[in-house]
Amino acid sequence: MTNNFESLSAIFINCTLKKSPQKSHTSTLFQISKNIMEKEGVAVEEIRLIDHDVASGIYPDMTEHGWDQDEWPAIFEKIISADILIIGSPIWLGEKSSEAQKLIERLYAMSGKTNDKGQYIFYGKVGGCLLTGNEDGIKHCAMGILYALQHVGYSIPPQADCGWVGEAGPGPSYGDTEWGDKKLKTPVGFDSNFTNRNTTFMTYNLLHLASMMKQMGGYPKYGNSRKDWYDGTNWKFENPEYR
Repeated sequence: MTNNFESLSAIFINCTLKKSPQKSHTSTLFQISKNIMEKEGVAVEEIRLIDHDVASGIYPDMTEHGWDQDEWPAIFEKIISADILIIGSPIWLGEKSSEAQKLIERLYAMSGKTNDKGQYIFYGKVGGCLLTGNEDGIKHCAMGILYALQHVGYSIPPQADCGWVGEAGPGPSYGDTEWGDKKLKTPVGFDSNFTNRNTTFMTYNLLHLASMMKQMGGYPKYGNSRKDWYDGTNWKFENPEYR
């Protein structure tokens, strides 16, 4: 197996609470992973979720459920077209952002759809996450995000999370070059070996798993196809032949 990633594509969904063009520290940390992928020939796109009119809810198109606007269907088309999804979120009160939770709920809304094998639609796709904040919470937030991704069908490689947190309490965030009226000698966090290593490992593990998935054509449908589970008349678990 060769390490040629040029056939892969990745989408980074930034769940910051700041609308463009405000600075996003999450986007700044995204750049490490994006640079690696672009160097490897991967097609990369970043979407800032809060810039789009995405409705809250757990249905594929919320305009069918009382909302006047919902840009989610168009964003979903970009997500499902990508081999890799990386969710990025700031940490607030020890939790992922409300935008990240909205994204997870909208992914869940699509999880009942199936691919051409009859498997749930995110089968064969690979996911990871990235967190930024000023206090602890990377692993706690990653637990929730990665669990949700695997639950809806994404595959999660080893070391699929990364992040950076500063000291407890008020202070500069990742990538800041000034704090208050003080200029900082170097951008905050750029010299963190822990963050740089974990972001790099996460990126390559996502690429390796996505490459393997693509070469295999995703998962075999044996034993996991919803289409094969139900023949249109009978559920197979009710038939002794399938027990």
